[in-house]
Amino acid sequence: MKALILAGGLGTRLRPLTLTRPKHLLPIANRPHIDHVFEWLHRHDVDEVVLLTSYLAERFTEAVARASTKGLRVEVTHERQPLGTAGALKNAESYVGGDTFLAFNGDVLSDIDLGAAIDWHRSREAEATIVLTPVADPSAYGVVSTDSEDQVLGFIEKPPREEAPTNLVNAGVYVLEPSVLSRIPRGEVASAERQLFPQLVKDGARLFGCATSAYWMDIGTPDKYLQANLDALAGRFSTTAVRTPGEAVVLSDEGATIDPLARVSSSCLGAGSVVQRHAVVDGCVLLPRAVVGEGARLSRVTLGEGASASPGVTASDMAVADGDSIES
Repeated sequence: MKALILAGGLGTRLRPLTLTRPKHLLPIANRPHIDHVFEWLHRHDVDEVVLLTSYLAERFTEAVARASTKGLRVEVTHERQPLGTAGALKNAESYVGGDTFLAFNGDVLSDIDLGAAIDWHRSREAEATIVLTPVADPSAYGVVSTDSEDQVLGFIEKPPREEAPTNLVNAGVYVLEPSVLSRIPRGEVASAERQLFPQLVKDGARLFGCATSAYWMDIGTPDKYLQANLDALAGRFSTTAVRTPGEAVVLSDEGATIDPLARVSSSCLGAGSVVQRHAVVDGCVLLPRAVVGEGARLSRVTLGEGASASPGVTASDMAVADGDSIES
C-alpha cells in the first residue's frame, strides 16, 4: 500500500510556531509530528510514502532519513508554488501506479485503523472514500452529509449547530482509486475539499463517507497543537514516545533540567530546556533550549525553540516564537 502525505501548507494558523519550520515538524511528545505519522503508516503495513512538500521543504530531510531506517521508502515531491490539496495529488500522479492508495493531510494526528478503512472502501467498490470523524461543535467545520448507504450527498460549510444534519466532518484521511486523479486539472491550483469532492458528488461518482470514533486531532492551530501534546501525555493518543501516560506526566528530553524548587506537571520539555527555581509550569510545551525564568508561572503555553519566559512573569494560553520572550 502507498500513501501520499499532503505537507505543503504554509501553516499560517499555527504562527508564530511555523515561521521557521513546517508545522509537520513541530514536536508531539518531543517527537516531530511527521514521525508519528510515519509510525502510524508503518503500523498498518504501508511501506511506500510520497511526501508532498512546498514550504521549507528542505527541513524534511532528517525525518525522511529516519523513516527509511524503519522500513519506509519515502519519495519527496516539491511544488515551487503551492497547488492546493488536489493540485498536489495531481502533481504526484506518476508515483501512484494502478492500485488503491491512501492520501491524507499531514497535520492530522490520529490512530484511525487504516486497514479497516481500506477494506470498507473496497467492500463498497468506491472510487473515493472520505474518513469522517465526529466533533462536538459542527458549526466550526464543514460537515459531510451521507445517505443510508454512506454515499456522500454533499458538504455543508459551518452550519449552525442546531441546523447541522450531522456532526461528522472530513478527517482529512482518504482512500482513493487512481481514476480520481484523472479528474484533477494538471498544473492548476485545486482543492480536494472545495472542488474535487463536490465535483465527484455532482458527477454521481461512488464517493463514500466512512465514520470512525478513533482519536483524531488537526494540529493546525496553537491551541489544538498544545492539546495534541497533552493528549499524548495523558494516553488519549497512544504513542511509543510516552511509555507511561497519565494526567500529570512530564516528558523530558535529553538535557532538560527542572530545578528541585520548581513545579512542573502535564508538560513536554524539549532537549536542553530549563525550568528555574520556584517556577510553575502546567500543561505546557517547551521546545529545545526554551527557558522558564525563576518564579515564572505558565499555563497552557508553548515556548518556541530558544524562547524564554522572564523571571516572575505570569502567562497562559499563548504561543511564543523561536528566540522570542515573554516579558513581565
